[in-house]
Formats: sequence, structure tokens, C-alpha cells
Amino acid sequence: MARAALLAVGASALCGTAWAHHGFGRIDGSQNITLEGTLTGVDFVNPHAYLYFDAVGADGKTLKMRCEMRAATVLRRSGWSEEMFVPGKHVTINGHPHRDDPSTCYIEDLKIGDAQTLVRYQQLTTSSSPASNRPARLPTGEPNLAGDWAQEQYLIARSPNGRGGLVPKSQVAAVEAGTVNVADLPNNGWGQRPVTLTAAGQAASDVLKGIAPQDNTRARCEITSILFDWVFDGPINRIAQTKDTITIEYGRGLMRVVHMNVDKHPASITPSRAGHSIGRWDGETLVVDTVGFAPGSLAGTVPSSDKLHVVERFTLDTKTLALTRDYVADDSVYFTDEYKGSDVVMPADAPYAADRCQDLTYKDYSKDPQKK
Repeated sequence: MARAALLAVGASALCGTAWAHHGFGRIDGSQNITLEGTLTGVDFVNPHAYLYFDAVGADGKTLKMRCEMRAATVLRRSGWSEEMFVPGKHVTINGHPHRDDPSTCYIEDLKIGDAQTLVRYQQLTTSSSPASNRPARLPTGEPNLAGDWAQEQYLIARSPNGRGGLVPKSQVAAVEAGTVNVADLPNNGWGQRPVTLTAAGQAASDVLKGIAPQDNTRARCEITSILFDWVFDGPINRIAQTKDTITIEYGRGLMRVVHMNVDKHPASITPSRAGHSIGRWDGETLVVDTVGFAPGSLAGTVPSSDKLHVVERFTLDTKTLALTRDYVADDSVYFTDEYKGSDVVMPADAPYAADRCQDLTYKDYSKDPQKK
């Protein structure tokens, strides 16, 4: 009998502390630092933006600093912009130091020139998912899923008893007032979804566990999977719709075409992260069947082979405009059962844009003469 292993992916496994969210685990969150200097530039990119400034070290010499902020997309959704970071301005940073690199830090709040102090998750816009007069149906009669979509932003909130965490933006005030418990709120789409692995699946999972953080797909600015990247880390995605095709464009640089005018997948498919998708309407619900994936990871250390098969069901609530996706994934090579989940997106609070991706977390600036 083949050996099987139960693997669960949860919020703690994928996120951990805020600074470990993308593997930035060398930040010492127990230590607080305050730094001042002259702003020299910004990399407004995903999965982390970076601020650069010249500080004066203890020896009186210039120390070129680079400090990590949130992803460009979520900054943009929060009303921040690249134009805010004017070179030559005086900047004051409060945050946490890197354990090994004195020229790197994690920003909790910052002040640029005479502008207001900005807290890491501060919202500079009051906009939320916009009310819409979008038609409920296409002229051809199908439910209208076209538009820009994003999961509600998740922000840091701390309850009166000291417990904190990432919570939906709409629940921050209730958590901080103590009327809602953090533990009772939904996470950002990646809660406990156990799947039982075959022996081959466990071996593949062990390989994923052994990949250095700087070599994982997100560090290479590649999409992880069509399931994980739909909501993880607040991307804005776009759906374009005709009677024959539905195009799903991920904010992480992936485009899927759902073929509505075919009833089966071709015999030969070039494997890819997007796979090959065919769709049909089940009443008001769009059902998308996808195969033809390149081997990789569904999420974290959950592996997927070229036999991965995903079925998604997209249902729009025409009153709230919430677009719910339920999904089931099976993989005859790696799973003995099914990987299931659900997530919800709303009309996006900022327009879709292909925000630039350049992972700078693991770049060694001590040896880089081009450091800003």
C-alpha cells in the first residue's frame, strides 16, 4: 500500500509574522530602530517596494540604506504613489533592523520632508470597492463577470487584549474596539485545507520544502498557481468576456483564456502555469475546467504534477457584486483526495495595472556598486 501523508496549508504556514510574509525572515521584529537621512530613490515594485536613503552611520560615514515596504499593488490600492518619494527630501524611518545586514530594514512608519507620518498599512484614500451600475448580463444573455476584481484589503489590527493580525479592511475598527475577535474572522483565502499526499506527493513536497526562499517562484516573479495567485497578497485581476471566450488576466502577469465554444480539451497541450481551460454556464454560475499544467506548487509546499485537474465555479451576487470562486483540484499522481477551497473578490478599489515585479529582498547590496 502506498504511503500517504496529510499536508495542511494554513495562514500560519504561508504568512507567519508580517515580515516573514514573503520569506523576509532575517528581520528582527523584536528590535526597533529609528533612522534618518536623505531620500535617494524608490523601487515601486512587487512583491515588495523598497525605499532608499543615505543615513549617517555611527562612524560618521554615509550608510546607504534600503528599507522594505509593502507590494506596489497594495500600496497603490491604499492611495500611495511613486511620486510621493521625492529624492533629496529628508526622511525619518521607524522600523526593524535586519539581523545580518545593517544597511537593510523593515519600515513600520516613515516621514518624508514636512508631509504627515505614514504608517505601513495606512490608507490614504477612502475609496472602497466602487458601487457599480454595471449591467447584470451581456447583450447575449450571459451573466456579466467582466471588470477589475480584487479581494478586500487585509490590514494589521490589534485588539484591546493585545492580539493582532491581518484582518479585512472593513473589520479593522471592530477588532480594535474589541467587538470582534481576530480569530473569528476569515483569513485572506488560505486557511486550513488539508490534502492527503501519495508517497510521490510527499517526496515532491519535501523538494519544495528544500527550495531556498530566494529561489521560489514568487522570488523569481513567477506565478505560483491559478488558485494561489488569484487573491494572495492583494492583486487586482481583470476579466474580459465575450460569448465565445472569457479572458482572466492576473495582476501577477498571467493570462488565461477560457474557451466557451468547445466541449473538450485538445489531445495535446503544451504544459503551462495557466493550463488549458474550457467553460460552460451552469445556470448563473461559470464552471471552468482546466488541465495541462506544468508541474509545480499549488500553494506553499503543496505540490502539483502534470496530471493536475482544477474545476472552478464563479458565481456573482448581483446585489453585493461579490464574485465567489469555489474550486476543487485533484491530482492522480500527488493526491489521494481533493484539494478544495473558496475565495471572494469585489470590484477593485483601483484600476488594473501590470505593476512591475522585481524581487529585491535577497539581493546583496553590500557587493552592488549600483545601489541607489
